[in-house]
Amino acid sequence: MMKSGIDHLPEGKRRELAYVVEIVRTGFAEAIAHRTQPRYRAGKLLKIVLFGSYARGDWVEDPVGRYFSDYDLLVVVNHDDLTDVAEFWEATENRLLADLSAGTMLRTPVSLIYHSLDDVNERLRLGRYFFMDILKDGVVLFEEPDSAFVEPMPLSREQALKETQDYFDDWFESAVAFAKGAGYYISIDRPKEAAFQLHQSVERLYHCLFLVRTLWSPKSHNLNRLRDMAEEIEPALKDVWPRTGRFEKRCYALLRDAYVKARYAPSYRISADELAWIAGRVEVLQALVKSACEARIEDLAKAA
Repeated sequence: MMKSGIDHLPEGKRRELAYVVEIVRTGFAEAIAHRTQPRYRAGKLLKIVLFGSYARGDWVEDPVGRYFSDYDLLVVVNHDDLTDVAEFWEATENRLLADLSAGTMLRTPVSLIYHSLDDVNERLRLGRYFFMDILKDGVVLFEEPDSAFVEPMPLSREQALKETQDYFDDWFESAVAFAKGAGYYISIDRPKEAAFQLHQSVERLYHCLFLVRTLWSPKSHNLNRLRDMAEEIEPALKDVWPRTGRFEKRCYALLRDAYVKARYAPSYRISADELAWIAGRVEVLQALVKSACEARIEDLAKAA
């Protein structure tokens, strides 16, 4: 049985989470209200589960270092099609961002991930640590009847080691290749292409860390979301992207936006100094991710 109480949280946090649950439920109802296709009309929101630091009780609010833990929520629906963010959840996410900016009803960032019940249960059967940890530490904030998770099937150490090593070899090599590609584009004075390559390197480094540590990775290109989730599981990464200096914040924003704007927006501009700073931080991130992944692989190898 998963936990269902959040009495360990301050009253203000409990009120915020109740508000977030209502916004998620209302947003989903509105997203499917006028659908005509049967699989959409029969769409159901089955569970909302709090996981991560607020579920465990070790969240961080550090105004000096400008680091604040998110509310991490797993949203479970009854069909894979309903996990499409642009189709069903973008309005909800925009509403929560607007509420966070207003600072009246919501003062804590919210990070949402979406899966069907069948998908979560399949990942539990495959022994995916991420979902097993949610089952162990998560708190159910909302659920419909007859939407239980299955009992997980843990992997053997040998299986876990092989999958982990394969993920590391694939994703880390890819991240390094994109960083090298950025260097080439910098050398031929193609700053937009360089910025996109650096974005792809960072994205792959975060996915590499997720896959090595949890055998799962979020389906997202949103660098803010990937960064926040990666820093949740590996706090040493918080120092990679300084959040205080104006120049540093602008550089990170340029990197974050490069996935779309560096390819398609004529107005996107990035200087040589900004590219150089970002490239240096990518090297730092690369070293930290490599160290964290190799430590995980070493632990599995010792236990196998």
